[in-house]
Amino acid sequence: MTREVACETVFEQAAAAAAPDALVSVAVSLFNYARFLPDCLGSVAAQRHRDLELIVVDDASADDESLAVARDWLASHADRFARVLLLRHLRNQGLAQTRNTAFAHASAASVFVLDADNMLYPRAIARLHAVLRAEPFDAAYTQLEFFGAKRQLGVADVFDGELFRVGNYVDAMSLVNKRAWCDVGGYTHLEGGWEDYDFWCKFVERGLVAAYVPEILCRYRVHAGSMLHTEHRQRFEDLAVRMTLRHPWLEIA
Repeated sequence: MTREVACETVFEQAAAAAAPDALVSVAVSLFNYARFLPDCLGSVAAQRHRDLELIVVDDASADDESLAVARDWLASHADRFARVLLLRHLRNQGLAQTRNTAFAHASAASVFVLDADNMLYPRAIARLHAVLRAEPFDAAYTQLEFFGAKRQLGVADVFDGELFRVGNYVDAMSLVNKRAWCDVGGYTHLEGGWEDYDFWCKFVERGLVAAYVPEILCRYRVHAGSMLHTEHRQRFEDLAVRMTLRHPWLEIA
């Protein structure tokens, strides 16, 4: 089970109730990304899937803008969503716990994971939700488009435990059944990163399966502060050892 941490509700507003089987929660993790947040949230508001709950968790941002930008945006766009909720950790907890806090407060049976510097194309959630409703998958994800400082396609492929053996190829941007998140114990903090890799390894170990939708529907922003460029590259060897201790079947070179 995931642990509970101290947080406060900064803003909350509910509109008309959505049908339980149609509602999707979108969990946005925020830390010092005020400049990217409007683009991120705007891409959520533009989703063709109408029944959305938007949860933003601010991980005690150190700047003076992120929380205010989030609060103002949610207040201005609350009518678009079945419910909007802005939470703030009283102390910085890291990305894994920020996602866990959002999942714990989500009302829907499935939660889309989104970091505040990334974006979605309008069909993303509708497409993934349709897949989860049609087949007994535990999560669903798409191909990525890298944009910003680097422009290229991602490396996503079909969900296969053997492929995870040598490295991660599935991003966090995915629609995850809340039941599956609970089953694997949520996200685990790893000093230096790779929380996504660890999460999918736990899926493999629990016999859970995610569906790959081979369409470019999610956008990963590459910039100086993104995980693609920071801690996990600088500490690859240490992380590889830690991951192998947690998941002995891995063969990370």
